[in-house]
Amino acid sequence: MLSSEQFREESRLELPTSHRIPLTWLTEHGGPAVRYRTLAELAPAGAVNPETLAEALRNLILSAEVSAVTTRQADDGLWGSNYLAFQPSERDEIDEVGTVAQYRRLVQLGVPNTTRPFRLADRMLFRTLSRDDDPNLLGEFADLAEADPRGTEAFRNLIREGACAALAEAGHDADPRLRGSAHKILSSVSAFLRSPLAEDPFIKKGGGFQLHPEATPPTWWSLAMIAAMPSLQRERAGFLDRLGQYLAQPAPDRSYMAAIGGHTMKPIHVLLGDPIELDPKQKGMPKDVPLALHYVELLAGIGIAQVLAAPNAAMGFSRLLEDVDAHGIWHPKNLRSQPKPATPLTYHCWPLALDDGELASRQADITFRLACIAKRLGWHLEYS
Repeated sequence: MLSSEQFREESRLELPTSHRIPLTWLTEHGGPAVRYRTLAELAPAGAVNPETLAEALRNLILSAEVSAVTTRQADDGLWGSNYLAFQPSERDEIDEVGTVAQYRRLVQLGVPNTTRPFRLADRMLFRTLSRDDDPNLLGEFADLAEADPRGTEAFRNLIREGACAALAEAGHDADPRLRGSAHKILSSVSAFLRSPLAEDPFIKKGGGFQLHPEATPPTWWSLAMIAAMPSLQRERAGFLDRLGQYLAQPAPDRSYMAAIGGHTMKPIHVLLGDPIELDPKQKGMPKDVPLALHYVELLAGIGIAQVLAAPNAAMGFSRLLEDVDAHGIWHPKNLRSQPKPATPLTYHCWPLALDDGELASRQADITFRLACIAKRLGWHLEYS
């Protein structure tokens, strides 16, 4: 398994150390979320008039993107009476996107965590971190757990991972309830990374493959959680190095399922290596641009070594940067439409605004994301 330093030496891939952020262009061409987050997060300290920022926030709160999420929240704080659904599923009798994804969507849109939708959801999400046996805290898994109690704890653990990611991204990283749950999750992943299951996490079942029932690999949720908890990163430095090496490996080219009790599910939340696929016909452009940006942004939240340790992610990121012009605007040739996601994993973060038919709207989300990643990586920032 290559360390991040060995990968960098062998691939000779050198990422930039500086980036230009087109503040004026982003505020003129981005949707309400991009405009507000550009002013609030990317602009230099003291550069934005408070009245300008307040107006941008007001427009965001009243936007169609925010309303599409908040109007679907129930009085108990949940969305769709479920926690983890990335999308509706007729097979699983799930009618809409779940609480964790919708909550994270509001975070990505830039909605302040002091607003009512967060306050309502926080009560339920924090309860899932406790040992509360209330069946309502099992959400979409309640009937399955009742039918086969063997899976109850595994379902609870899944929900806790999603809840931890959401709460950490919303800024609750110092809360002792979250920190306690986060350490338990990382200890479980760490045990997996040290075990033989890290090399071969599958068992044969019914002519196919299943994830070993004792395997606890990293997930998109646990990665998001640790990316949003800098203090946890400092406390688990050795774990981060092992995680970076594990995610540098190519993901298995194999279809598999996961079994919990008597229920089987497609575990799209699981990470078994670098999940980014590159398109050789497009000179190494990621096949799923939204997923690549999301993954690199999470890795950037952990540090430059982890970005470089994931070969496909690093090369795909480098390829995206090649299309950034001198003004900091992502400007590829023949951009006929906004890049489409190939998985519901990025529902919460892509797109921040829909394609309105204008070229600039197709560029704005990626221009903004690349700027966010550059800032997270600690690059020297220039502004225009």
